[in-house]
Amino acid sequence: MPAILLVLAVVLVSPEILSNPLEEIVVTASRNKQEVGSVSSNISTIKSASLDSVSHTHINEVMQRTAGTWISRGNGQEHLTAIRSPVLTGAGGCGAFLMSQDGISVHASGFCNVNELFESHSEIADRIEVIKGPGSALHGSNAMHGLINILTPSISTPGSQLQLEAGAHAYTRLKLNHRRENWRIDFSGTSDDGYKDHSGFGQQKLTAKFLGDLADFDTTTTFSYTNLNQETAGFVQGVGAYKVSSLKKSNPNPEAFRDVRSARINSRMEQQLSEDHFLAITPYARHIDMTFLQHFLPGQAREENGHTSIGIQTSLYKGNSWVIGLDAEITRGFLKETQANATPGSSFLVETIPQGDHYDYRVDAHIVAFFAQYTAPLSDNTDLTFGSRLERLSFDYDNKMLDGRTRADGSSCGFGGCRFSRPVDRNDSFTNFSPKLGLVHQFSANHQLYIQLAQGFRAPQATELYRLQAGQTISNIDSEKLDSFEAGFRGGNHNISYDISAFTMTKDNFIFRDTNRSNVDNGETSHQGVELTLRWRISDSLTSNLFWSLARHQYENNPSLVSAAVAGNDIDTAPRTMGSFNISWQPAQSWRTELEWVHLGDYYTDPQNTTKYEGHDLLNLRLSVDFNPGWTGFLRLMNLTDTDYAERADFGFGNERYFIGEPISLYMGVRHSL
Repeated sequence: MPAILLVLAVVLVSPEILSNPLEEIVVTASRNKQEVGSVSSNISTIKSASLDSVSHTHINEVMQRTAGTWISRGNGQEHLTAIRSPVLTGAGGCGAFLMSQDGISVHASGFCNVNELFESHSEIADRIEVIKGPGSALHGSNAMHGLINILTPSISTPGSQLQLEAGAHAYTRLKLNHRRENWRIDFSGTSDDGYKDHSGFGQQKLTAKFLGDLADFDTTTTFSYTNLNQETAGFVQGVGAYKVSSLKKSNPNPEAFRDVRSARINSRMEQQLSEDHFLAITPYARHIDMTFLQHFLPGQAREENGHTSIGIQTSLYKGNSWVIGLDAEITRGFLKETQANATPGSSFLVETIPQGDHYDYRVDAHIVAFFAQYTAPLSDNTDLTFGSRLERLSFDYDNKMLDGRTRADGSSCGFGGCRFSRPVDRNDSFTNFSPKLGLVHQFSANHQLYIQLAQGFRAPQATELYRLQAGQTISNIDSEKLDSFEAGFRGGNHNISYDISAFTMTKDNFIFRDTNRSNVDNGETSHQGVELTLRWRISDSLTSNLFWSLARHQYENNPSLVSAAVAGNDIDTAPRTMGSFNISWQPAQSWRTELEWVHLGDYYTDPQNTTKYEGHDLLNLRLSVDFNPGWTGFLRLMNLTDTDYAERADFGFGNERYFIGEPISLYMGVRHSL
């Protein structure tokens, strides 16, 4: 830390200013182009050069280049998310994060999925923007712990390109993009036989963009389609199983699978009303359906779920001083769960988890939100931003089966009843108001202080309200609320850019499933930490980047997650340190090499803090060479030291269990500019 402070001191007094990182253009905070220096909160970007260099096979490989963010890799393309938080699991854990592509949420409000980033077209992204902690007034439910916005290439992005790639475990990928004056199309297709036995996936993604005009509006229409067919490998159980050679490739759930299809279309319509006033209207629609085997639960029921939405975003801007708008969305969703075979195991499991249908319901949801944000100059060097959002989310639930906790045919289960409880038809509504107050103070043209006090929220997800268990017949839960304060410094010159921030957050009404298998909302947690992003141009040929976070996430009360007291304990799956460092060498224009260090600190895997994963450190090597005009060859050597590690460690059903990391792996490819 003293070395970091010394670097910042050198930057702050540097007399030579040749470039200004505060002038970088971002779009996520306001849904419109603005300079980083006008944003009164943190905002991180992963640019096209990093995306091309990493050429990620899984989204977690590139998100390591954002301080305080961990996309925990599952099997195949599955993942869980941590942004200024522990890794959040459970039916609604994904509701704490807003995942979007080109500013449109990948899933509808109230219908999140923990893996939903695999439905984004991140493989062809031009940049990725991340806001950690509550979003701005323009972001509503789900933008509580943070948000990720995948920004696809614009039609003006030059060139057409073909890329072929191959690697370990019969991995192959084709990427193709082609553009003309008024349209662009991007395709990626991937096949992977998987490191684990009886695993692997095939995935295809297509994104197309079209320019046009409608009345006095300039329009950009974007269509995206994704398809995933995955053979899923489950957790490997046993203390330290990720170090045992005979277990590393084993798959205790060869029958598991996941099939997902998604389609989205939106049309951003822009009109310059006057010199100062600008209007943006974006109607959109989405459709998602998913089928998978719940291999991680007794009985291994098959789940089918999906939803179809139409919505609109509207924003009216007056220069950089204010924005007001209205968002609305209508969604119809469904969920069905069916168990094909009798549950193996004890007589209790056999009797309480019956064969047949468990759930079959439909939910109609409506959301309306109004927001406003105003920036006022307090002095020549200081701006104050105030924003607020009022949002109402309503659910209309229709149970297609018998009400209660019986079998599908109405017969009773032993031991007090079936595990699955189906509430009667009902309506639920949640109204939330979230304020934000931010300040930006400019020390000089290149260095500034930002401070933000904000509140984030997430309404309950449909599965938390209507997919009940045991004796619960009504889920009387309310929205989670998170109060956040952060302060940071950012800036730089032609050699160094930096962003260092500190945050403290408290969350109330944390929703979880208690020891009685009821969904309740009496949890309280706290989150404090420091994050650092540092980019250093050491010489004309040598550059380095550091992304680091030191944080602690704790239980503040004793929710009935377990029978023991947990107040003051670390939340499980919440490493206190994590980050990455890369150094790249480009001695000539035609080739570049990069060495990357990835660090994940140790963390507890249970709320009682009795079991722990030791953490890991990995090295990755990347090389690219321009060997002919228009031709580039590249390779990646992942896990260079062949370290034994777990992508995620967990404690469940009385066992330590792991998603096991892959050994040293080589990937090679060629890219041709057409």
